[in-house]
Amino acid sequence: MPVPPCLTADAWLLQLFQSQAAAKSGVVRHQKRDIERLLGWERFRQELNHRGFHAVENAGQVVILCNQDAVRIIR
Repeated sequence: MPVPPCLTADAWLLQLFQSQAAAKSGVVRHQKRDIERLLGWERFRQELNHRGFHAVENAGQVVILCNQDAVRIIR
């Protein structure tokens, strides 16, 4: 589902990090282009650092790991 053009960066971040998945230390997936369009990579990295979260990118998708556990790449 595309992000509405009237959505602000702050509102998008609030929606993202207050989602059920994020609240349960789960994973959240978003389109790379939405992050670029709404936040920019610098702000996105700052928000991840602030929360101690990790994210990985693949095939235009960004998977946000909403916890502070270590990440191990399997392959």
